[in-house]
Amino acid sequence: MFKSLWMKFFLLLVAVSMIALSAALLLRELMVKDFREYIEGEREDRVYWVTAALESSYERYAGWEAQRTIEDVVWALMLGFEMRLYDADGRLITDTDAAINSLSPLVQKRIAAISRQRQQEAGSRFLPYDLFIGGKQIGRVEIRFLHPKKEAVFITRSNRLLLTSLLALGGLAILLSVIFSRKLTNPIEGLTLAAMSIEEGNLSSRVTLSGRDEISKLSEAFNRMAQTLETQESLRKKMTSNIAHELRTPLSAVRGEIEGMIDGLIPADREHLQSLYDEIGRLRSIIEGLEELSQAEASSLTLRKQAFELGPFLKNITERFKRPAQGKGISLELLCGSGLEINADPDRLSQIVINLLSNALKASQDGGHIRIRAERKDPYVVLEVADAGTGIKKKDLPFIFERFYKTAGGGLGLGLTIVKELAEAHGGTIEARSEYGKGATFTVSFPLES
Repeated sequence: MFKSLWMKFFLLLVAVSMIALSAALLLRELMVKDFREYIEGEREDRVYWVTAALESSYERYAGWEAQRTIEDVVWALMLGFEMRLYDADGRLITDTDAAINSLSPLVQKRIAAISRQRQQEAGSRFLPYDLFIGGKQIGRVEIRFLHPKKEAVFITRSNRLLLTSLLALGGLAILLSVIFSRKLTNPIEGLTLAAMSIEEGNLSSRVTLSGRDEISKLSEAFNRMAQTLETQESLRKKMTSNIAHELRTPLSAVRGEIEGMIDGLIPADREHLQSLYDEIGRLRSIIEGLEELSQAEASSLTLRKQAFELGPFLKNITERFKRPAQGKGISLELLCGSGLEINADPDRLSQIVINLLSNALKASQDGGHIRIRAERKDPYVVLEVADAGTGIKKKDLPFIFERFYKTAGGGLGLGLTIVKELAEAHGGTIEARSEYGKGATFTVSFPLES
């Protein structure tokens, strides 16, 4: 359970919340400590006031004057002290109770009302303070502090508020931790389920997108990946069907003719043997095409690059296509400036150009026109093959470089895939533009430094 991502997120958020609440608790303790130190400082100041007043009274009256002493003791009570006053010989002169009892009943009531606002701290004791005049001890006063009830109320209420805050905020923190940890992990769980579904063969599985955060972007990338896999699977099934069809046709023809020869229905003459040979050649070309594509996709092609002038190279290839082009009334135009060099494998580049010219020738009709253009567009050498033939339908254009994808016409749909693989093996790219019914243009870009 603790290994789940949800639980880890939950514990992390709870830990952060507890640290924040602990910081609040620590801050409260520091504030209360400072408050108590402030109160202690105030009490020390008041003690100084009382002792100074007693010493001043003694000096003024040349001894302990009873009425003045009572007033000082009552004043000390108002300041929050219980007091006992002793002379230099240690005899008790007066204390708080005796001073109050010597007052009139009305004054006693008032003082009692004020005194009720203070309380004696449990375990508190009297602290002695010696009294001096001119370096001579004149007596001793013992003082016990009375704590204002307001102080106790402040401490009690702050404790209650802190406890309430801890319970409320702690509960809220746990609730939010549950909500946010679920919100964070639910999309990941959705991705996991979708991935497991794809693993089981359901390539149509997708995840729901929400928001624009990193997980949403991951979900979007996952959906694109699933779409690509679904397309690839569709192409694979189509490929299997195409291969079966392409192989079945020549095999059926070969088998039929051989059975006819065995049964004596077809003579084993040169004409029929040549037919068998042609069908076997067709099978061989299919197998070689598949093998060549497999090598290209596995990057097992070893390019033997060299620098050479492109113009004469292209002229040599176009010369081979002039006769079949003239037979269909198609004109070939080569546009390539002198001195244009390329660093490539001549055999593989020849394969690229031948494939593109063959496709252009098949797509062109009588009286058509094919143009081969080569030029330098830093940092590339760009080779363009354009025709004015049937063109490519818009729905087919995104898939023409996929293996085994066929538009109208024969073949396995391997030519353009092999061209793409060879162009990318050179570090280049290929793209196609077409308007259906008005021809197509294929552009291959080769990097100058490769």
